[in-house]
Amino acid sequence: MSAFAPPPTDAVAQDVARALAEDLGDGDVTAALLPDIADQAYLLCKEEAVVCGRPWFDACHRALDPQVRIDWHVAEGDRAKAGTVLATLQGRARALVSAERTSLNFLQTLSGTATTTAAYVDAVGGTQAKILDTRKTIPGLRQAQKYAVRVGGGVNHRMGLFDAVMLKENHVRAAGSLTAAIRTARALHAALPLIVEVESIEQLREALHEGCDRILIDDFDAAMRREAVRIAHELPPARRIPLEVSGGVDMATLRAIAEDGVDCISIGALTKHVRAIDLSLKLGPPPA
Repeated sequence: MSAFAPPPTDAVAQDVARALAEDLGDGDVTAALLPDIADQAYLLCKEEAVVCGRPWFDACHRALDPQVRIDWHVAEGDRAKAGTVLATLQGRARALVSAERTSLNFLQTLSGTATTTAAYVDAVGGTQAKILDTRKTIPGLRQAQKYAVRVGGGVNHRMGLFDAVMLKENHVRAAGSLTAAIRTARALHAALPLIVEVESIEQLREALHEGCDRILIDDFDAAMRREAVRIAHELPPARRIPLEVSGGVDMATLRAIAEDGVDCISIGALTKHVRAIDLSLKLGPPPA
């Protein structure tokens, strides 16, 4: 398991409060049919997965039963096999049932993102390429999904439109040139990272000359990509600017792109194409 930054506790609390309110409304009418007695439950993983979302899962159950006991058998970021009992719970029966769906929704979604990310990270193993996410996230769950990318071994791109400057075609057009756009961005936001998208080898040279924190070579073909890497590596290591590839990347093209020597590959599918992991939470003791 790799080290990764934990999720912001306030973001977890807000996500859980919003999700429980959405599901419970003014009360769980079905759970009220159960006797409100102490009971136990177990969390079963039905397919191979990278486990992610424990903070959200725990917060869902503790919001409805502060005394619930949750014993995890896997750590966040562990790779679990199908049939693994991930955790056992002891608490009030009604609260266990009421929190079930919301807690699983978080865990299955975030584990899905972490599992997909891990597959992409594994595919570029042995190269210098890092797998990055994008802003193509489920509305309201960006913090959670980007955390899941970190758990899967990926690296976060900018969180939003506020924490990095990213110059694209429209900005260059408005400024009159790439150089003018870079200089304006530096003057207005000197403290923020500057990422520059280039559309040609000529613009690449211009960006390297002006300087920035990362250069996005979007939709370069293989020959242009290798030429871009060669040109970028002409600079001494201390002045080298990382190259990022975006667009047209999938599992079939990923390895070749990484082997060309780029530094970063950003993939919207990590958070956009969500495939949840198959999990279940059942009352009673775990199977022997």
